[in-house]
Amino acid sequence: MSGSAHSTVLSGARVVLPTGTVANGRVIVEGDRIAGSAHEGAQVLDLSGHWIVPGFVDMHNHGGGGSSFTSGTAEEILHGVRTHREHGTTTLVASTVTGDLAELARRAGLLAELTQQGEIAGIHFEGPFINPCRKGAHEEDLLRDPDPAEVRKLIDASHGAARMFTLATELPGGLDSVRLLAEHGVIAAIGHTDSTYEQTREAIDAGATVATHLYNAMPGMEHRAPGPIAALLEDERITVELINDGTHLHPAMLELAFHHAGAHRVALITDAMDAAGFGDGTYRLGQLEVEVRQGVARLVEGGSIAGSTLTLDTAFKRSVTLDKLPVESVVQAISANPAKLLGLYDRIGSLEAGKYADLVVLDAEFGVRGVMRRGEWVVSPAALAAI
Repeated sequence: MSGSAHSTVLSGARVVLPTGTVANGRVIVEGDRIAGSAHEGAQVLDLSGHWIVPGFVDMHNHGGGGSSFTSGTAEEILHGVRTHREHGTTTLVASTVTGDLAELARRAGLLAELTQQGEIAGIHFEGPFINPCRKGAHEEDLLRDPDPAEVRKLIDASHGAARMFTLATELPGGLDSVRLLAEHGVIAAIGHTDSTYEQTREAIDAGATVATHLYNAMPGMEHRAPGPIAALLEDERITVELINDGTHLHPAMLELAFHHAGAHRVALITDAMDAAGFGDGTYRLGQLEVEVRQGVARLVEGGSIAGSTLTLDTAFKRSVTLDKLPVESVVQAISANPAKLLGLYDRIGSLEAGKYADLVVLDAEFGVRGVMRRGEWVVSPAALAAI
């Protein structure tokens, strides 16, 4: 549902601002922006007992609502995007999975069009430049070393929409590919990697700035071989992605990342696949068949975890209620940090005058009760009035 929100005052809620939470605060919306003051005759919506937080920003998402960003048509991709918007994700980067390079280039062209239309915030290439021994739910026969020339082809095919590449930087060509990405203003993310501590530090020095779903698809920490996790957690230049769905991470590892890296270096992501917001069943992730049971996605062959069925509202609620993280820290990790990484913080990621009116209304139990994107209700005021 959608409705006009050209002059609206959302009042009475706890509003999470970059400076902290304001009790009995208000957010003023004029057109598609947050305003500093209200015009006479503005609609006033009383949201006492609720929270207002910035719209969620998901920088790693493969699909939802039964639709795949890797293989779906434009209409199917938009359906998946809308599914996540209804769960509070007002900005989304579409992630691909390993495929034939020519097909990935064609897919990049379609996703670039949707980026230009403002429907998505760009493209994340996860594979094929990853390590076979940490492949997860990627087709091994299509994996390859990170060749800078091939990376450049995908950047060019994206027409300015490439936002991030996940690479196993220890492979031949890995460091040169990181340098190439940094030169072109594209995020180099370390993931699906078998790198050592020392190799990881070398990749960070070369320009890598993100850890793709930290802990997953990489060696664990050992006392004489700290591996990539220790290097990624300790370096201030790295933002670590975390999938907080209760399956990918033990709560203690989530706490470790927030404590050691700090909330300013965490990005909560979904790594969602088609089944997010849709349900159990059999799906395809790239070339591979996936079975979803009780919300957990695993490859039919081998049983590896195959992305998630997570939506960011669930990650938000879990982080606050089960993991007992401060609301402000979760807002930073789910909105501000990814917006900054994507170079969009001047427009989104916080509730500040002049930015897009992208916001989520949460009830006292942190369930979504309203979603606004660019000043338009995705979950409408009528639904809020019925609370």
